[in-house]
Amino acid sequence: MKTATKLEDAAALIPEGAVLLIGGFMAVGTPERLIDALVERGVGGFTVVANDTALVGKGIGKLVTAGLVKKVIASHIGLNPETQQKMIAGEIEVELVPQGTLIERIRAGGVGLGGVLTQTGLGTPVEEGKQIVEVQGERYLLEEPIRGDFALIKAKQADYKGNLDYALTAHNFNPVMAMAAETVIAEAEVIVPIGGIHPDAVKTPGILVDHILEGEL
Repeated sequence: MKTATKLEDAAALIPEGAVLLIGGFMAVGTPERLIDALVERGVGGFTVVANDTALVGKGIGKLVTAGLVKKVIASHIGLNPETQQKMIAGEIEVELVPQGTLIERIRAGGVGLGGVLTQTGLGTPVEEGKQIVEVQGERYLLEEPIRGDFALIKAKQADYKGNLDYALTAHNFNPVMAMAAETVIAEAEVIVPIGGIHPDAVKTPGILVDHILEGEL
């Protein structure tokens, strides 16, 4: 059995310089209230692994505006001009990774694979500094797995064992990220009694989840 963790207590668990896997796609499926708590706490230097840095004033964009992000590993930053400005100014390091490669690297980190072989990026700057592996006469890039210190994810429902289900496009990065971090903090719209989530609807089993936060309805 788990109890709901207060936002400020969850934020206090995350130290300066932590690697954060943050779910969401343009902030859909991103734990907004937990991000707000991190901004209020003011401790940063984070490496953020995410699909994108959302928008100014929304989702991960709040962390960028607050100056709490040291490095971003993402598939694009085009929707957030502040991230671009900080990258150009040398205030944020940005590693751009093709979207499919990014999620596969996170999945590899979650299931214990030594890497991912992909042809995406061959012959482009993505190839620079990476090992080339030949399989049956075909060349592939070896992309290394990604793991985080914390996964910050957003669920539709949680129960008191930490089982989670997701709504619609919040299925994007959240379930995979929950497998690839040392500590998983899940913000749920609602916490239901055990048995309130049908077993077939559980996308992240409670054994992976360390802390659950009840979100505002």
